[in-house]
Amino acid sequence: MHRKDGGFLGQPAWLWSLGALLVGLALSTLAAALHHDALARSEALRLERLAERSFESVEGQLQTCGLLVRSVQALFLASDSVTPEEFETVYANLRPREQFPSLQAMAYAERSARPAPDAAPDGREHYLTTLVAPRSGNELLLGLDVATQPANLAAARFARDADRPVMSGPFQLIQRSGMPGPNDGITIRLPIYSAGDPPRDLAARRSREIGTLAASFRVSRLIADSLPAETRERFRVRVLDVTDSGRALLFEQGDPNEAAGMVDPGSRPQATYVRELAFGGRTWRFEAEPLPDADPATWLPALTFGIGVLASLLLATLAWSIAGTRGRALALAGEMTSQFQQSEARFRALNDLLPALVMLARADDAQLVYVNQACRDRFGIGDQVESTRLVELVEDPELRERILRLPGAPDGIINESARLQGPQQPAFWATLSVSCIMLGDQPHLLAVANDITELRVLSEELSYQAKHDSLTGLYNRREFERRLDAAITSLDAGGPPWALLYMDLDQFKLVNDTSGHYAGDQLLAQLATLLSGMLPEGAVVARLGGDEFAMLVEGSDENTAVALAETLRTEIDGYSFGWEQRNYTISTSIGVVMLRGPGLSQRALMAHADTACYMAKERGRNRVHLFSEQDSETSQRRSEMEWAGRIRQALADGRFLLHFQELAPLWEGEQSAGVHMEMLVRLRDEKGTLVPPGAFIPAAERFGLMPQLDRWVVETTLANFNRLHPSGKPVSMCAINLSGPTFEDGAFADFVLDALERHGVSPRRICFEITETAAVSSMARAVEFMQRLRAAGCKFSLDDFGSGMASFGYLKNLPVDYIKIDGSFIRNIETDPVSYSIVRAVTDIGHQLGLQVVGEWVADERARDLLRGLSVDYAQGFAIHKPEAALCFRDPPRT
Repeated sequence: MHRKDGGFLGQPAWLWSLGALLVGLALSTLAAALHHDALARSEALRLERLAERSFESVEGQLQTCGLLVRSVQALFLASDSVTPEEFETVYANLRPREQFPSLQAMAYAERSARPAPDAAPDGREHYLTTLVAPRSGNELLLGLDVATQPANLAAARFARDADRPVMSGPFQLIQRSGMPGPNDGITIRLPIYSAGDPPRDLAARRSREIGTLAASFRVSRLIADSLPAETRERFRVRVLDVTDSGRALLFEQGDPNEAAGMVDPGSRPQATYVRELAFGGRTWRFEAEPLPDADPATWLPALTFGIGVLASLLLATLAWSIAGTRGRALALAGEMTSQFQQSEARFRALNDLLPALVMLARADDAQLVYVNQACRDRFGIGDQVESTRLVELVEDPELRERILRLPGAPDGIINESARLQGPQQPAFWATLSVSCIMLGDQPHLLAVANDITELRVLSEELSYQAKHDSLTGLYNRREFERRLDAAITSLDAGGPPWALLYMDLDQFKLVNDTSGHYAGDQLLAQLATLLSGMLPEGAVVARLGGDEFAMLVEGSDENTAVALAETLRTEIDGYSFGWEQRNYTISTSIGVVMLRGPGLSQRALMAHADTACYMAKERGRNRVHLFSEQDSETSQRRSEMEWAGRIRQALADGRFLLHFQELAPLWEGEQSAGVHMEMLVRLRDEKGTLVPPGAFIPAAERFGLMPQLDRWVVETTLANFNRLHPSGKPVSMCAINLSGPTFEDGAFADFVLDALERHGVSPRRICFEITETAAVSSMARAVEFMQRLRAAGCKFSLDDFGSGMASFGYLKNLPVDYIKIDGSFIRNIETDPVSYSIVRAVTDIGHQLGLQVVGEWVADERARDLLRGLSVDYAQGFAIHKPEAALCFRDPPRT
C-alpha cells in the first residue's frame, strides 16, 4: 500500500491545536514578563516620588515653623516691652496647636550679664527666660538660663549674628523631664533687638541684642506629623542630624525586623532614598527604605499569564485587560498628584491664616509667585499675583534697589519700616522683612510685612497730645519746661541770651463766673491765636494752665523783651470779647525775666517769672514788670503769709469738707448693690464761701501741704464711711484722690492701713486715684506704694490717662485696676474723630490688660451712648451725677 505524505498542512488537528496552544503559551509568557517589568518600573517611580514628597513635607514643615516664629517676632517689633499677658494672647490668637501639635512652647529669654538669681556670677553672657506661652506645663522654663544648654546657646548666638531663623541641635526638653514618652526637642530661634533702625553689621547686632525668641518642638512628633500616611505604610524612615559630620538620631519609624535594618546608601542605592535638608544652620539626613511588602501587585503578571492561556484566541479580551491595567496605573498617578496638591494646599492654608503679609518672589526679577490671603486683601492683588513685582509694592526707590540687590548682598536680609502700596490702593506703613532663601535649586525672596499704620498714627497723636495743650493748641507746661531746659543748656554752652515772658489774665475768673467755663475756654483759645500771630519767628509760646501763658524769645535784650511784652499787653488790652450779649474788656499782667550766662535753673526762672507777674498785678494790673531780686523776696514773704497760712488755718479750723460724685456702670453686667463714687475736697473761706479747688490745690502742692491734706481726706472718709451717701445705700467702691508728693511720704502707706483697721473699712472698697503725671514723675516710689496697698486689697485708678507723656508705655509698669480717660478726649468725642479713635484705642488696650475703663466729663446722653458703644465700663460727669456734699457734712434738718 502506498503511504501518502501530507506535509505540513497534513498534520492532525490536535497538532494544530498543540501548536496554537504553544504559540498562545509563548505569547502569554512574553506578555506576563513584559507586564511584570512594567509594574516594577511603575512601582519604583511611585516610591521615588513618594519619598521625594516626604522630603519636601518635612522641609516645608520646618519653613512653616520658621514663619510662625517670625510672626510672633512682630509683637516685639511693635512694642518696646511685652507683658506675659500680651505674649499669651498673641500665642493663643495664632492657634499654633491646631497646626503644630509638636509645638511645646514659645519662650522669650532676656539677655543679661548676670546669671540666674541662685547662681554665682561668672562674667559670662546669659539668657534668662522671662516669657513663656503656654504657661501651663512649661513652668520649668521660667528662669531657665539658655546658656546652660550648649545647643540652644549656640543657636541663639548664630541667630543674633545672622538675624534669621536658626535651629538648634537636638536636646532634652526640660519641661518634659519625668514625663512618659520621648522628650527629644529642638528650638527655632530669632533674635530680639532694641528699638531703632535695624542693625546693619555684626557689631551692631551683637551690641543691640536684648534677648532671644524661641519655639521649642518635640522633634520626633514634628517629623512624624509632616510625613504623609502612605509614607509610614510603605517606608521605614530614619532622620539624623548630620551637622558638622555628626549622626544624632532624630526620628525612626517602622519595624526594623521588616526591613532587616537600614543599610548604608552606598551598598544599596536602588533600595534606599536619601536626601539632606538644610535649615536654620543645621543639616538633616533623611533616609527612606521600602518595606519588604512594598510591592503588593506581584500577582498581576500571573493573572495576565492566566488570561493569556484561557483566552489566547480572544485577542480583544487580552487588549481589554491591558487597557484596564494601564487605566489603573494612570489612576495611581492621579492619586499621587492629588495628595501632593493637598499637601501644598495645607501649607498655603496655614499661611493664609497668618495676619502677617507673606510674599514669595523670584530672586532674579522680584516677580511674585505666591502671596497669602492677608496680602491679597491688603494690596488688592486678587488674581494678578504673577503680573506683580515685589518692588512695585514699595514706595521708597532706594529700598527697591536694595531689595533687587539682596541676593548678592553679604547679610542677605532687610528689616525696616517702609511705606507699601498696592495697585489702586492707599499707601500704609509696615514693618518689612525681606530675606533671600533657596527653594530647591532656585533663589527666592521671602517678604513678611506687618501693618503698623494705626499704631504709627496713634503714636503721633499721643506724641502731639503729650506736647500740646488740648484747648489752645499751644505747647503745654511740660513741653515748655523742656524747651526752657534747652535754652539753659545753650546758655551754658555760650549761646545768646533769652527772654522769658510770663502772662496772667486779669479778672479772668469774672468771665467764668458770669458766662461759664465754656466761654472762658473760648476766650483762651482766641487769645492763643492772637499771641501766636504777634510773636517773632522761632519764639516758643505755651499755656501753662488756667489763664497763664509763657513765652520764650531768643536773642532779646531787656529793652526788646519789655517792648515785646508791652506790645502784647496793648493788643490784649484793646481786645473785646463778646459772649451771649455780654462784652468783656480783657487785660493782662506780664512778668519779664532775662536769661543771661550759665548756671541757671528751670525752677528758679519759673519762680522769678511768677514773681514778676505777681508784682505787675500788685502794682495795679494791666502792666509789664521786669524781674529784680527784690521782687523774689517780696513774693516769698507774701506766699508764706497768705496761702500756706490760710491752708494750715483751714485745717485747724475744720473748714475743709468732702463732696462726692457718683460713677455709673454702662453695662448691666457691671451693676452692683452699692454705690461707686469719687470723693472731692472743698474749702470754705473765713466768710463761709466755698473756694474752688483750682484756687487752693496748686498752692497746697507748691508749698508741700498736699500730704497733710491727703491724710485729712483719707481719715475723714474712712471715719464717716457709712455716712457719705445720703440715700443710705452701701458704698461698693469709694475713690480717693492722692497727689504726687504723697508718694514721697514713706509713712503714708502705714497710715492708710492703720486707718482702715481702726474704722473697720474693707480695703476692697477703697480705690486710690493718682494722676498719670504724678505717677511717672516718681515711678519707683509710686509702684512701691501701690504694691504695698494692693497687697492689702486696695485698688488703684490711673486718672487723666492720655494727657501726660508716653501713656501706653508706662501703663504696663503701673499696678492699676482702673484707668480714667482724660476728659478732654470725652468732651470732643462727638465731633473729633481723633478723640474718638484715642478713646477706642485706650479702651481696647485697657481691656487687653484686664483693666476697667472710666470715661470722665460725660456731659450728655449722646456721649454716654458713644462710650457704651466703645465698651467703656463706667461713666462720670454732670450727665451722670453733679457733685454734692457728703451726708456727714450736711447741716442737720431743722425741727
